[in-house]
Amino acid sequence: MSGTDRRQFLKNAATATGAALAAAPAIAKARRSANESLRVGLLGMGGRMQAHVTALAQMSDENVEIVAICDCDQSKLDSAAERYPELQGKKLKHYSDMRKMFEDKSIDAVSNALGDRWHALSTIWGCQAGKDMYVEKPGTHNLFEGRQMVAAARKYDCMVQHGTQNRSSPNIREGIAKLKEGVIGDVYMARGIDYKLRGNLGRVNHSPVPEGLNWDQWLGPKPLREYSQFWHRRWYWNLELASGCFANQAVHEMDILRWGLGLDSHPTQVTAMGGNFVHEDDRTSPTHVAMNYRFGDASPLVTYEHRSWYTNSEAGFRDQFPFVQPNYPVGTIFFGSEGYMIFPDYSSYHTFMGPNGEPGPSKTDETQTMADLPHFQNWVAAIRARDHKLLNADIEGGHKSMAMCLLARTAFQVGRHLQFDPAAEAVVGDDEANELLNKPSYREPYVVPQQV
Repeated sequence: MSGTDRRQFLKNAATATGAALAAAPAIAKARRSANESLRVGLLGMGGRMQAHVTALAQMSDENVEIVAICDCDQSKLDSAAERYPELQGKKLKHYSDMRKMFEDKSIDAVSNALGDRWHALSTIWGCQAGKDMYVEKPGTHNLFEGRQMVAAARKYDCMVQHGTQNRSSPNIREGIAKLKEGVIGDVYMARGIDYKLRGNLGRVNHSPVPEGLNWDQWLGPKPLREYSQFWHRRWYWNLELASGCFANQAVHEMDILRWGLGLDSHPTQVTAMGGNFVHEDDRTSPTHVAMNYRFGDASPLVTYEHRSWYTNSEAGFRDQFPFVQPNYPVGTIFFGSEGYMIFPDYSSYHTFMGPNGEPGPSKTDETQTMADLPHFQNWVAAIRARDHKLLNADIEGGHKSMAMCLLARTAFQVGRHLQFDPAAEAVVGDDEANELLNKPSYREPYVVPQQV
């Protein structure tokens, strides 16, 4: 395809799709009563949706019903019952355009497992249509989106749960409570780690769009590009589409760090240094990065490190306390004046006291569950009560945890230390960093609105 033909192809695709899509739907209906069936639609039928389906299917005796599925890839709609056995036998409505599902007045809530680039806009559209929303992590791709998601949730009185499901794990909650009670004394430092084996991701090679995939809708707010399997399958590690190692696993650990330290504001200082040290591929997210945060002069030091190749363990992670995915040391460590506490998975905590690290209070779930079911149960309970304060991971908290991830990504991109003003939500004296942090420019008609 010549350069002229390619430009014409991109122009024609954008024009055709833009003309076909309707404006965001208005609020559709009055709320159902707490005693009625809660009818849920599923948005984004990829791998992570399996956890959503499994959890929601287990809640059928709680009057929760899956009634619709939506994806811009027809093959995923056609194979849904095969890939998610819990859907077999259900009479489901199929949608290829999410706004058509949002317009469906019979649907009360939407469980959203799209990619990062879509989380904010789809959630805002859902709120505007009166749908309660469960949105996967990482909730946002820039700081502007987080503010808009919170505004939409409040304006339309929608229960928006962020997919940081550690907040609903009974054992994690117990550990955080003990931490705040002072079980390890005064906390002077907290650290998150993410050491996952991640191989060579390959190169960008253009090819025809697979049959049945609406590539324009898949890209959504991001620039229209020629199709490549690299962009389609490796999007997590391309900073144009996602935040890669800065948010994929990191937002779970940032959320626990912020929760355990009682940090309800943004950091004031952020640094991030790293690069691609292992593989020669086309990812734009670094293979290794170290991040540091301060939340004011009196706050503990907060650090986070990502490694994506062979590494040692740390604080017993992997070797003594294996993560739910073998050989992946991932979790958080809190350092105190009397000892230290670790959260080495989604369902356990352990403390080690004094100079010899004597075992202290701990709780382990031998099944090492991911806490998806209690997180969805909490979402439904808040929906029934119409009270966002009951949510364990309300979108406002998700916005604050994501800010840590986005600030680190920005510090890495500009290559310098950032001073941040939490009240203004702006980097002090750095226009380039502020533009990268917010980037509120979108491709029509997929625009996150200035006024929700």
